[in-house]
Amino acid sequence: MPLAPAQLNVSLKLLLPLLASILAVSPLAVDMYLPAMPTLAKHFNTPMSMVQNSLSIYLLGYALGLILFGPMADKYLRRSLVLLGIGGFFIASLLLPFVSSIEQFLTIRFFQAFVSSAATVVVPGAVREYYGKDTAKGLSYVSMIMMLAPMIAPSIGSVLLLAHSWQLIFYVLAAYSLIVLVLVSYYLPNANVVTLPEGETDKKIEMSFIQRYKIVLSNGKARLDIISSMMISLAFFAYLTAIPFVYLTIFGVSEYTFSLLFALNILALMTAHFTNTRFVVRKGSRTMLRFGLTIATIAATVLMLVNIFELPLIYTVVAIFPLMGSISMVAVNSDALILTKFPAHSGTVTAVIGTLRWGIGALAGPILAFFYDGSSKPFALLMFFAVLLVLSCQLMIWFNDKK
Repeated sequence: MPLAPAQLNVSLKLLLPLLASILAVSPLAVDMYLPAMPTLAKHFNTPMSMVQNSLSIYLLGYALGLILFGPMADKYLRRSLVLLGIGGFFIASLLLPFVSSIEQFLTIRFFQAFVSSAATVVVPGAVREYYGKDTAKGLSYVSMIMMLAPMIAPSIGSVLLLAHSWQLIFYVLAAYSLIVLVLVSYYLPNANVVTLPEGETDKKIEMSFIQRYKIVLSNGKARLDIISSMMISLAFFAYLTAIPFVYLTIFGVSEYTFSLLFALNILALMTAHFTNTRFVVRKGSRTMLRFGLTIATIAATVLMLVNIFELPLIYTVVAIFPLMGSISMVAVNSDALILTKFPAHSGTVTAVIGTLRWGIGALAGPILAFFYDGSSKPFALLMFFAVLLVLSCQLMIWFNDKK
């Protein structure tokens, strides 16, 4: 049963936007500087590939941070971790405009991602505690609100870049994190509310990091959902890594048009999350995951064929729109299915999901660079094969359930 606001001494109408604003820190940090990548390459007098690697560095730092902070979220007070994460992000954002080399830029971006994971790692567990068996609905609400950030981030980045400089982008990130920091200190509940199964005590809270990870990873069905979450994230980060190159270089659109196309795909994500909130309680997370996966498989196949035959831009745009929406539906429902299996280890589960998700995301750049041929084929093929692997995992679960 979801916990009532009275039990939490907090309004969900206030809490959900606050959790979404915490979760939005990383998407803003990733998406807002995308239009500035060519400018950064010129400023640091470095190849574009080095600047693109800053995205992989960020993802790697975030994944490693989750390994440390995930189990801590099951043991320490939630607000303390969020203040640490957002505070560290604020400091890093202030330092970035003063760097003088790409090496310094990459180092601080790594730290920025690493420390920010302390804040975001608590969000899925908090949603699970407040929504119980309706976790997928809660996650969809939070994700839908949070998606406003990446929807407008590239446009904001473009405006800030044209108005002043790339440095202003990071000053704005610092201002945003400062506002979140103040709101968290006043409104985020400090106590973790953990609902354990009947007869189970809180002794697990004292378990070691390794014991916590072992409990999560030893569950066979959960492993297949974790791999699904991981592979669908590879598809998403392949899109995120390649789309500036695909739209700006291959199809030669303007920065303004790029921002609009990027926002269109975020709209697809939001639409999918809204649809999920409407149906997931009645249909269940597994059914909604399979529905999203069916659409993703069809859309990824179409995107692959469109790029193999080098069709005009409109075909890529039409194929990506349903693909991005269905990817988000698969991700949120696979996460919900995993979280509900481990009510006493939500922080560790979030760390496992996040580490693998962001870790595999960090590989998207090197994979695309390895298969680079000057076209958009590697990006489309990587998304297709990632979706295909998710399909394989879910078919295995389906066949096992039939036995």
